[in-house]
Amino acid sequence: MKIRILAASDVKAALPMPKAIEAMKQAYIQFSTGQSTVPLRAHIPTEKGVTLLMPAFLHGSQNLGIKIISIYEDNPKLNLPTISATVMVLDPETGFPLALMDGSSLTAIRTGAGGGAAADSLARKDAKNVALFGAGVQARTQLQAVLAVRDIEQVSIIDHFEGAAQRLADDVVSWPKAPKVVLGQTPSEAVQDADIVLTATTSPVPLFDGNDLKPGTHITGIGSFTPDKREIDENTVRRALVVVDSREACLAEAGDIIIPNVAIDAEIGEILSGDKPGRQNDEQITFFKSVGIAVQDTLAAAVVYSEAMEKGLGIEVDLS
Repeated sequence: MKIRILAASDVKAALPMPKAIEAMKQAYIQFSTGQSTVPLRAHIPTEKGVTLLMPAFLHGSQNLGIKIISIYEDNPKLNLPTISATVMVLDPETGFPLALMDGSSLTAIRTGAGGGAAADSLARKDAKNVALFGAGVQARTQLQAVLAVRDIEQVSIIDHFEGAAQRLADDVVSWPKAPKVVLGQTPSEAVQDADIVLTATTSPVPLFDGNDLKPGTHITGIGSFTPDKREIDENTVRRALVVVDSREACLAEAGDIIIPNVAIDAEIGEILSGDKPGRQNDEQITFFKSVGIAVQDTLAAAVVYSEAMEKGLGIEVDLS
């Protein structure tokens, strides 16, 4: 039995953002149309931390996989990241493992691509300006994804740590078709100018006042993932068409939805499949909330494995 081992560099080489966005569209559609089996996320606590198991089977595309995430708060004392992740691709015909790959890079790409899929569906076609809250790994991939689906001319980066914002700005200007980068704006200034607002922070409280949003703005929120925390305020969600990746997951985990107790208009997969309407006009505000679902990891990993086999990426290990 042979299994392919793929490092972070292999994952990035095999999953460019445009390909990842198309994969996420298919994952969302299969999830929202009942073509997937996604068991509840299993939590395995230990004395030092917790490990989460996220399996999924996509019936339509015949992809089977599982992501394993460990969160150990004391790891930095050992010069290790707090969070580690791996993803395994399984053969749905036999159950045998086909590939084991770095899950941190995969998660960053698929989360960005999920936001890109939503922006492609919900943002105005003429969107030019972005307000980006956060300057970490997830903020970076959210911006990369939006740049892949819209002709963005300017991005304002807002982060609590000025150094982090400057480092991301220095990187962005080297990207192909790089937008103009603006630093130092207040949240109100950035939001008033924005056609698209992206939030990817650890903030437990809202980042901006939704009354500052201009008509037609699209917002993607991916940072908060517990019932008691939110990046997006009540003014925003009550003004917006509210779209989520998973009703069940967001009603259990997303403080952005739970705290204001707002109705969810649609899952993004329902809009992508044509079962529910998306943006109705250029004046409508749209809000996409994502907490992440296992079908994203499984389909993204399947794409990585296919590309790796075609391009000879990674190393093959015989477990026999």
